[in-house]
Amino acid sequence: MCVHNFAGLDWRVSIFMDLVRIGEKLVSYKKIEMILHEVLKLRQKGYSQKEISNKIGIERTFISKIEKLGEIRKGGSIAVIGFPLLNKEELKDICQQYGVDYIFLMTERQRWDYVKAISGETLLNHIMEICREVRSFDIVVVIGSDYRIRLIEALLGKDVVEISIGESPIQEDVYLCPDKFKSVLNKLT
Repeated sequence: MCVHNFAGLDWRVSIFMDLVRIGEKLVSYKKIEMILHEVLKLRQKGYSQKEISNKIGIERTFISKIEKLGEIRKGGSIAVIGFPLLNKEELKDICQQYGVDYIFLMTERQRWDYVKAISGETLLNHIMEICREVRSFDIVVVIGSDYRIRLIEALLGKDVVEISIGESPIQEDVYLCPDKFKSVLNKLT
């Protein structure tokens, strides 16, 4: 046990990095982390705060405070799909800043490399898997040609937020103005 004097107070620091002594109590960061992880995992699965409170034995109001503390944004879940994009990495960074839940952006080269590298059956299965996954999001933003936007909307069976980058067929990467993209995300978040 090490004792540090800071601002006239003695701070006792355990030699075990996971443990913290607070007066008479020994507190484990790892235990707190495991409980937080379990609470958030159960909430993600659809359990109510009350159900988790009963299951884990912590107060419901504490669960609410945990969620509030870690909240990045309110509103529905968001997926962003787009291609062919010249500034894909910049747009991906913006998505992450806005807390976008699902990001699928490609350049023209990446799109063709992928299509050429797999069989037609595998490609179809992968497209159907992406559609299944993206359908679960509340809001889907599609960046692409007018034709691709309509095709994706039909495959998903729902309206999408469209950002058209030109008429089909687009055969080279297109630069999407980051401010235009941020403006759309601002309205959604």
